[in-house]
Amino acid sequence: MTLCELSLALPGRLLPWYGSHARDLPWRQDRQPYHILLSEIMLQQTRVEAVRAYYLRFLDRLPTIEALAEADEQTLLKLWEGLGYYSRVRNLQKAARAIVAAGGFPTSREGLLALPGVGAYTAGAVGSICFDLPTPAVDGNVLRVMTRLAAIDTPITSAALRREITAALAAAYPAGRCGTFTQALMELGATVCGPGGAPACALCPVADLCACADGRWKDIPVRPAKKARRREEYTVLILCCGETIALQKRPDTGLLAGLWELPNRPGRLDAQGAMDWAVSLGVQPQRLLRQLTRRHIFTHVEWQLHGYEFLCGQAAPPLQWQPACEAALPTAFRILLDRDDD
Repeated sequence: MTLCELSLALPGRLLPWYGSHARDLPWRQDRQPYHILLSEIMLQQTRVEAVRAYYLRFLDRLPTIEALAEADEQTLLKLWEGLGYYSRVRNLQKAARAIVAAGGFPTSREGLLALPGVGAYTAGAVGSICFDLPTPAVDGNVLRVMTRLAAIDTPITSAALRREITAALAAAYPAGRCGTFTQALMELGATVCGPGGAPACALCPVADLCACADGRWKDIPVRPAKKARRREEYTVLILCCGETIALQKRPDTGLLAGLWELPNRPGRLDAQGAMDWAVSLGVQPQRLLRQLTRRHIFTHVEWQLHGYEFLCGQAAPPLQWQPACEAALPTAFRILLDRDDD
């Protein structure tokens, strides 16, 4: 079967299957655009189980698009702490402000694409789920399903392939059930035809249509070889004064742009070198409490972090001093405050 023929056959198979196999996820309880937009932004690069608690906590604190638009940066970053890719939440707030200024959500694909941080996938998901538009949301799950169904050996990173699959699916979207079809495709890729290990072909509602059901799934989708991550080494200071720790802001561009961080510098210092550096920052380190090493992996870079925790005699400027429990820190630095592994 061609890709177009396969796409046209999918609604009749997937809609009944999804009705009895859909996971009970908090963002599937309604089709409010704010809820769907928030969940889709959170789910980018993040596992469903990790997102569940964040989603509920975020909505408890910021229950409306207006509340999100008005939230201060500290609240926003604290709610997002640990999810990573912090530009997502900043763009989400920019989108919220644009929506509030316009008097409501855009209801067309073009209008959704005009929102900050909203790309083709997110516009497709919100458009189909919330407004019943025939707008496919083609992510890694959908690409994997469709390339396996049609045994397509074009690299999955191909923009032309994504456009071809998007067009084929758009022609198959069932009027009145566009959102359900989008979620059924996502569900199939997430729970049956997953990225790790063998797909559960015996449970697949379209196994008899699949060109890879005989084992060819091992070679599809085709992915280009990954580049090796570069490694970077840093010395990090954990400066404690009473219940507060010393923080500073990262530059406005680059990795973790504009976020709070623990004072750090490239390279590895020994304990005496770290203490001398702390003195140069204007603090009075009285005692080394502990030293530790942690590793944090980003998509393209791995950080080796050598931390030195000092008890300090004063909370001196220009460093900012905040209670450790309230500081909105990215995971790369938060792990240095965690004592569970000590």
